[in-house]
Amino acid sequence: MALRASRLIAARIKLLLQFVEPYRFKPGRGAFVQGGAGVCFFGAWINGTRGRTRTGTLLRAGDFESPVSTNFTTLALHETARDYSNLLMGVKGFCRETGGKLRFPVICAPDTTPAFQIPTVTATVLHEIQRMKTSDFHFDLPEELIARYPAAQRDQSRLLVLNGQSGALQHKGFKDLVSFVESGDLLVFNNTRVIPGRLYGRKESGGKLELLIERVTGERTALAHIRASKSPKAGSRLHLLRASGDEPRASCTMRGRQGELFELDFEEPLLPLLAAIGHMPLPPYIDRADEALDEERYQTVYADKPGAVAAPTAGLHFTPEILQKLANKGVNTAYVTLHVGAGTFQPVRVADIREHHMHSEYLEVEESVCDAIKQTRERGGRVIAVGTTSVRSLETASRSGQIEPYAGESDIFIYPGYRFRSVDILLTNFHLPESTLIMLVSAFAGRDNVLKAYAQAIAERYRFFSYGDAMLVFPHNQES
Repeated sequence: MALRASRLIAARIKLLLQFVEPYRFKPGRGAFVQGGAGVCFFGAWINGTRGRTRTGTLLRAGDFESPVSTNFTTLALHETARDYSNLLMGVKGFCRETGGKLRFPVICAPDTTPAFQIPTVTATVLHEIQRMKTSDFHFDLPEELIARYPAAQRDQSRLLVLNGQSGALQHKGFKDLVSFVESGDLLVFNNTRVIPGRLYGRKESGGKLELLIERVTGERTALAHIRASKSPKAGSRLHLLRASGDEPRASCTMRGRQGELFELDFEEPLLPLLAAIGHMPLPPYIDRADEALDEERYQTVYADKPGAVAAPTAGLHFTPEILQKLANKGVNTAYVTLHVGAGTFQPVRVADIREHHMHSEYLEVEESVCDAIKQTRERGGRVIAVGTTSVRSLETASRSGQIEPYAGESDIFIYPGYRFRSVDILLTNFHLPESTLIMLVSAFAGRDNVLKAYAQAIAERYRFFSYGDAMLVFPHNQES
């Protein structure tokens, strides 16, 4: 049986050639597997349950982007993921037929010692890795559960606690968060501040238009989305008003295009202008005009650095009183900055999620944050990311294998198969079906666990999305 299975595997070796070509294989100690039929090819040892598994070492050529990458969904291995996934399908069939196990090889740079070894991958994890269709992250949400207004008080939201190991759920209130954190833990917040980046106006021809600032690029310049019956031409002037029917309050000039975005030059400093005539850019699923309450409630109490056009919504539940209780308990805090763009609401338009291209956002992780995380880990504390934007910031800064200061663009896309480096617990809101954000949460706690939790939340009438309730998510076992 083992011989027949070996031949089946050999027939699929061509599927691995693209993956193997840039590498050279150095066998691990021992050339034979004892006590059971075994097969070794290109660094992956497969053997029956009676034998012992030897793990080879796969060495990338000198341009390998990350010497301690532990999965093939990101970084240097991302481009070959589909080919490797196809091979895994054959390997999974072999394991099922022979009762064998699969161990991924150790990944390390030439002439270096690997920082850690990729653990045994069970059939459950193989199942998660192969489940890469956008439709696999779908759920049906009754429209009335979309929160179009915030709770009367920030901390009156509900809190669904998910144990990613067992899938167990607890129904709590947000104030109960304090009981789940411990002295010495570190909460990491995103301190971006939402700018009132929606503007209304008209073209010189009189046609109406709507602007949504995507990114402030200078004191008087920005990139923006423009909604109009006909896109303005380069060099045209756009007149801006506070409300429909008003006289123009200011003007800007459309200088050109960057893909779907328009380059705008304003005649006066942009941030004061937005404060005077801008509107809070509520998400598209909050299908109402912004109101005075949104200026306060679509903003975290610790918002500091202007630049976002969407709120880091997991932080909306915090009050000064809760922050003080956490401090009194000995919980530490740190702040990253990620200016959330309108692209966070962009749907995944491809069937295979690995073909999705993430929008890019600017973020900063300062050295003080890196030091706080390292000290927390050394003391045995846990790093708790407040929101998916904090996760993406920390994981971007950890791409080398350890967290380092970072300032720049990030288009990191996290989905099942990703191995987290800097986050131990996640606080987040409920996300849209088939969105990159529910894929991130699924990578952290397991897709099945997350979708079952969402189903329970729907049954219990939790409120969803930006102004909705929260989840405290503990990770599934990444060692399995």
